[in-house]
Amino acid sequence: MKIVTYNINGIRSAISKNWLSWLQASDADVVCLQEIKATPDVLTDLHLVEHLGYQHYWYPAEKKGYSGTAIFTKHTPKHIEYGCGISDFDREGRNIRVDFEDLSVMSVYFPSGSSGEERQGFKFRFLNEFGEYLNQLRWAYPNLVVSGDYNICHRPIDIHNPKSNANSSGFLPEEREWMEQFIQSGFVDSFRHMNKEPHNYTWWSFRANARAKNLGWRIDYNMITDPLRDKIKRAAILSEARHSDHCPVLLELAL
Repeated sequence: MKIVTYNINGIRSAISKNWLSWLQASDADVVCLQEIKATPDVLTDLHLVEHLGYQHYWYPAEKKGYSGTAIFTKHTPKHIEYGCGISDFDREGRNIRVDFEDLSVMSVYFPSGSSGEERQGFKFRFLNEFGEYLNQLRWAYPNLVVSGDYNICHRPIDIHNPKSNANSSGFLPEEREWMEQFIQSGFVDSFRHMNKEPHNYTWWSFRANARAKNLGWRIDYNMITDPLRDKIKRAAILSEARHSDHCPVLLELAL
């Protein structure tokens, strides 16, 4: 099972940058998207997605051109779950999950707190309430993959300049502690499980030529529940893909 997570920062923009050709070449079984910023009815290319063998499920935000998640899958799920039942989060299309016979895969888009105190407060509430939701979910679905943009760098190795970003949203002590507790509760950071090297990032600012200099942050993850740990075949950051300010992250499971 080949799973890819990708914050595409607007699916229409990504498609205009030849994203569908990349999708075909990726040959992923399940693609988890964040920041789709569109509803499927405005897309004229969905027949091409279907031609590649994907079923597609969407959970856009109520606000047009904002947030939203989707999952493309080559395997028919037995169930699709839209949202988490917390209205503030669901209005922003923060998560969608597909359940297969022996595996569940979620696409989740954690809020950013970088625009100010109000949204940082919203982010902290999301971490607490959505974190509890995930903690309960992993008991009901022991083989669970939670893929997406977490908007948090876990450790100093995950950010290009940890000292100057010590007070930046996405690398705040409280956020990093939440991530540590989340992993300790029974989740595995699949990329770090397989790759211990520094300078591996998944997001770069559009400013100051950051991507060319690899001045990035690792904020996109394929987190898995502990029973899947020994099923990891490969985990990789696909930094060559350039349809967004993020890049895709790959997880291959031997199921």
